[in-house]
Amino acid sequence: MPEILLSTLNARYVHAAFGLRYLLANLGELRSRAAIREFDINQRPVDVAEAILAENPSILGLGIYLWNVAPATELVAILRRLRPGLVIVLGGPEVSHEWEGQEIVRLADHVVTGEADLAFGDLCRGLLSGNPPAAKIIHAPLPDPAKVALPYDLYDERDCAHRVVYVEASRGCPFTCEFCLSSLEVPVRQFPLDAFLSSMQSLLDRGVRQFKFVDRTFNLNLMVARRILGFFLERWTPGLFVHFEMVPDRLPAELRELIARFPPGALQFEVGIQTFDLAVERLVSRRQDHGRLEDNLRWLRASTGVHVHADLIAGLPGETLGTFAAGFDRLLGLGPQEIQVGILKRLRGTPIIRHDAEFAMVYNPAPPYEVLSTRDLDFATLARLRRFAGFWGLFGNSGHFAAALPLLWEDGASPFARFMAFSDWLHQQGGKPSGIARQRQHAFLGEYLLSVPGLPEALVRERMLRDQTPRRRPAPDAGGHPNLPERQARHLEAAGS
Repeated sequence: MPEILLSTLNARYVHAAFGLRYLLANLGELRSRAAIREFDINQRPVDVAEAILAENPSILGLGIYLWNVAPATELVAILRRLRPGLVIVLGGPEVSHEWEGQEIVRLADHVVTGEADLAFGDLCRGLLSGNPPAAKIIHAPLPDPAKVALPYDLYDERDCAHRVVYVEASRGCPFTCEFCLSSLEVPVRQFPLDAFLSSMQSLLDRGVRQFKFVDRTFNLNLMVARRILGFFLERWTPGLFVHFEMVPDRLPAELRELIARFPPGALQFEVGIQTFDLAVERLVSRRQDHGRLEDNLRWLRASTGVHVHADLIAGLPGETLGTFAAGFDRLLGLGPQEIQVGILKRLRGTPIIRHDAEFAMVYNPAPPYEVLSTRDLDFATLARLRRFAGFWGLFGNSGHFAAALPLLWEDGASPFARFMAFSDWLHQQGGKPSGIARQRQHAFLGEYLLSVPGLPEALVRERMLRDQTPRRRPAPDAGGHPNLPERQARHLEAAGS
């Protein structure tokens, strides 16, 4: 039985806990006395407690995040009652800032704030030797990436075959966007590249075909980006899929040349736009060159097979319904396969709170701390935007309605206005973004399109039939990707790639 048990509640089973693997990899001589046990938020805390107590650990390290803090608090309360002597150590972004007053912090023995890769092992050594620290809150110094053991050997065969494999070549972010926790992680620090690529080769050898980079600014260091892209390009085989978060206005010719050589669907770029409004950008200390950004997105869509996933945030200080609508339409016109509309969250530790008074920012006190109303967006309007975001995920991002949905705005109308009207209509029909079966989605869209004045019935039916007709996925020898994530594959098929 492990003396040290590392655990967390993942959002879903498919998400492997990257942070726990770092902690285990860096326990040094204690590694053989530790183990990882992962759960997810769909499991009852009492059942998770039963599984943890069956291991009879002396120390429990628990990762706390925005998505799991509520059930994790219940879990810790249960454990505290059943095993008062169990040493509970918390870590993760949700307890690294503003921990005063958090019930889960009150119940725990220790909290390690920040990047705990090395600090957690030091804490465990003290605890197991009978020399616990006097302080409850332990502030971990930023570790030198060269001294951090890489965790990739701790992805087991089940992870490699069935779960998202997270990797990172760097940590930190050079930008200061006030709504983002990454803005607190300065400077940007690179992991030794040769060792990192050696680990990537090992994962490829073990059958991993989907890599998700969590670096916040993958293309910041051009030399590193070129080597990593070149590494995967040289080893490309059908089904290989690599996800990067990128700085949208930094895509020079030497990167473009490499990116253009990847087959369709092999790369996904997550592009954080967040807002196009210059005044809002200045308020939240965000910097981006809109001209370069637009040129890069147009080039990606016109000249590459990259799957582009772009982000916008609704509810930022100073953003109105009109400016958000204009930003959405502008982004949609650049052609990304997906636009994720997020509602602003008041993450612990972020300086976005400095705008609370001037812009009347009101946030939900419960996770995920979404904004409920602002000076410029009342509660009812933000509720509409929240539904818009959910319904856009179903109808706009899914790839199921690539032919029919654009009928709403092909006459030159505002896509935002037309889809908002559809969203309002869906709400009136009792539809919920998380509760409409696929067949019902088709029925709803068809009914609505047939009610739009000026849309020929024959055209609507032809487009709806096109969306319902199964598309033939390209064969692997023709550049197809039989093992792509489902949504990305649908976008490729819809585009005829």
